[in-house]
Amino acid sequence: MMRQTKTPPGEAKRHRAVPDPAAAARQAAPVVFVIDDDASVRDALSGLFRAIAMNAQLFGSTQEFLAAKRPDAPGCIVLDVRLPGVNGLDFQSELAKSGIVLPIIFITGHGDVPMSVRAMKAGAIEFLTKPFSDRDLLAAIRHGIECDRARRASDAAVAGLRDRFASLTPREREIMAQVVEGRLSKQIAASLGLSEITVKVHRARLMQKVAAKSVAELVRMADRLGHAAKP
Repeated sequence: MMRQTKTPPGEAKRHRAVPDPAAAARQAAPVVFVIDDDASVRDALSGLFRAIAMNAQLFGSTQEFLAAKRPDAPGCIVLDVRLPGVNGLDFQSELAKSGIVLPIIFITGHGDVPMSVRAMKAGAIEFLTKPFSDRDLLAAIRHGIECDRARRASDAAVAGLRDRFASLTPREREIMAQVVEGRLSKQIAASLGLSEITVKVHRARLMQKVAAKSVAELVRMADRLGHAAKP
């Protein structure tokens, strides 16, 4: 019989993996959202996606899409231009205003140059005219999913930065703002009426709290945080 060894107290806790929100955003199974009022198109796309084991949700209208619960996963929208009620181009604007930032691939049987230009200027990643090839559509979908996966990972990383920044004291935020401007500890001390040693202690603590290994890394973090990094 194999002899069992006991794990020292606290050992399991020390080796437990720390959740990485950016990694979770990258690893979630992607989903394609199809919005097209033509049932035959939805059926054809459903068969295509099943054949390659791609997750998909299909809707006959924009209202159905908005009413549905969307999974927290990378994805993109395959959107018909001509839809009952709000057309695809106007719906693209509505999505942007509502904060839904999924990449959009337009499909249409009645496209023209001005229409495609409008769609692309508003952020669409592709404008396909029916009949289009499965290869072109799938290439656009894969590109859209990768774009959304990268955006989600970036958003998650920034959210982590904001959480760490929120842990700083008001004094540490003041000092951080001056550090990223390139000021030395002696200069910061003079401007805040503190001793240089006190500034160095605060500086070391804030670097530890935000997990910055260098001033250059701290500057990059502040850039990503934008105005949130100001005291």
